[in-house]
Amino acid sequence: MSKPENESSREQGLLQGLQNYGDRDFSIYMRRAFMKSMGFSAEELSRPVIGIAATASQFNPCHRHFPELVEAVRRGVTAAGGLALTFPTISLHESTLAPNSMKFRNLMAMDTEEMIRAQPMDAVVLIGGCDKTVPAQLMAAASASKPAIQLIGGPQMTSRYRDDRVGACTDCRKFWVKYRAGEIGNAEIEAVESRLVTTAGTCAVMGTASTMAAIAEALGMTLPGTAAIPAVHADRLRAAEATGVEAVRLARSRLTPDKIITAKSVENAARVLLALGGSTNGVIHLAAIAGRLGIPLDLRRFNELSDTTPVLAAVKPVGNEFYMEDFFAAGGVGAVLRELKPLLHLDCLTVTGQTLGERLAAEAGDYVDRRVIRSAQDPLEPHGGLVALFGSLAPDGAILKRSAATPELFEKEGRAVVFSSLDDLARRIDDPDLDVTPDDILVLQNAGPRSPYGMPEAGFLPIPKKLLAQGVKDMVRISDARMSGTAYGTIVLHVAPEAAAGGPLGLVRTGDRIRLSVKERRLDLLVSEEELARRRAEQANVQPELPARGYDRLFRETVLQAPQGCDFDFLTALGRK
Repeated sequence: MSKPENESSREQGLLQGLQNYGDRDFSIYMRRAFMKSMGFSAEELSRPVIGIAATASQFNPCHRHFPELVEAVRRGVTAAGGLALTFPTISLHESTLAPNSMKFRNLMAMDTEEMIRAQPMDAVVLIGGCDKTVPAQLMAAASASKPAIQLIGGPQMTSRYRDDRVGACTDCRKFWVKYRAGEIGNAEIEAVESRLVTTAGTCAVMGTASTMAAIAEALGMTLPGTAAIPAVHADRLRAAEATGVEAVRLARSRLTPDKIITAKSVENAARVLLALGGSTNGVIHLAAIAGRLGIPLDLRRFNELSDTTPVLAAVKPVGNEFYMEDFFAAGGVGAVLRELKPLLHLDCLTVTGQTLGERLAAEAGDYVDRRVIRSAQDPLEPHGGLVALFGSLAPDGAILKRSAATPELFEKEGRAVVFSSLDDLARRIDDPDLDVTPDDILVLQNAGPRSPYGMPEAGFLPIPKKLLAQGVKDMVRISDARMSGTAYGTIVLHVAPEAAAGGPLGLVRTGDRIRLSVKERRLDLLVSEEELARRRAEQANVQPELPARGYDRLFRETVLQAPQGCDFDFLTALGRK
């Protein structure tokens, strides 16, 4: 069979990853025949192939504008001389997946990785937005070892409810707390519900989605300046088209994610996370992305970074006024990076082929709105928004978002009020007879990754109604669960090892004393080792019941703990030990 005149000896484009029929030329012949059935010419089929991982789904309202983004990417690919081929993957949305979207992040990462690897593409554009899609795609890209570029879907624009400017989902929680406290009634909460989310895009605040967008840009995996563009802004379409152009360049340069996601760029991303007072979920996701390349995210090193990284962005839930559209107009991630420049590794490569230092030099003098993004000399807070805690209750670490917490509770000793599960919490939290005071510490057990709940965003434990009625706004709350990046309060999360893995959190009983010290980075259970040994012995013969089959079983048997990113043990660079 004659070969096209521009076919090289190296497999590329449609000639890579051929099926094995025992006859290579027949495999090429069959593939080209089927691709021509879609109307492509021989000339088009000879171009570099750019896969577009599209995650539009009617179960994912945050992604409802993605078909338009796909077409803009396609324009860019075609203009640059490539052939754009779209393929679907799993799509994850926070509010429509049960038991929670985090449980399916690893499944999406597996789906995306295998499709990148199995299909004939020279580079891939990964289009993601809602919370877990971007980390899943970056995990996949790191493992698939093909040139890749991330395109962010972008945040929603805000809306209005009466005199309030509102946006999902910090305001969702604000109004829900008022509803639970009896300050507003059914009619008003239903009216609010219709105003919180009025455009396409992810949450309008610095929640997990926007945090992960910023992390992707800080890692160097997106085009500069594109993380915070609102979903419905014309610049978002221009960014999509430019991303398509860049994907063709990547296909030709063969710059792969392992050259971009390095120990240094992971530290840069961690500093941006801290400077934003970003989502606690960002710690788990960054650890998972780094873990795909054998890069540890050590929580003690994380504390060192936090101690030397100021909080710069006054975007909800940090502060009470500004949203992501304000952050974009104020200068976005680029403005934050320029303020952090003395602390960053400037030699890190980005998808453009530039180093971070070269990017920031080109942006010197760009506009910054100092109401929204403060200077390093005049920060919102002198230290990072997140801190890791260690101690007898969290031997492997736990996370507190201090930038969204109550400083008066940072040094606290109190009596534990324990809920053994989410079902127990739902059953008793609003019981008028619940034995609880404002000085107590609420503890939720068995909500971590190995629990039947799969580590939901349940760490934002509701304050008991009886205390809300007394005007209580915050309490120390501790769990092995996660919380939404849009949430706030003095909440300790990701306690590791989790209760379901035999961690000391599972040994806490109502009435025990717990001591929290943010200053000392400590979280301690003030119970004697002898008593804890007795409790361990009582629990030794209780074996958790595993699901019989399917993804549930795979998840429970192979998921790692929060400090390792909750990835599956066999998917990390180190593999199963």
